[in-house]
Amino acid sequence: MDKLEKLAKRIMKECEQDGEPVTLEEAFEMAKMEMGAKEVSVGARGAEPIPEKEKKTRNVKTSNEKAFIFQKILKNLSENFENVTVLKENKLIEVKYGGKVLKIDLVEQRPPKN
Repeated sequence: MDKLEKLAKRIMKECEQDGEPVTLEEAFEMAKMEMGAKEVSVGARGAEPIPEKEKKTRNVKTSNEKAFIFQKILKNLSENFENVTVLKENKLIEVKYGGKVLKIDLVEQRPPKN
């Protein structure tokens, strides 16, 4: 007796115990579906791959206070050092000094929640 027959007979017994007897044909059909479901992996059920979502571009808002402080820091560093570069506007400054590269990141904290 092969696996399909054993499974079909077990399904017939279970359905009979539940009070819903099925024919041998119906049991074979149910057994085929059950065996087919075991062989299919979860990721392979869809015919088409799931399309990737488009990434939204972030619109960074900079406060006037942060922009003011950033410009003051940038001006002071530019006056005192030769190799000063702005990597991200109102956020990140790179300074090359003594053979080393230093980065200054200006982060504005959110107000505490009450």
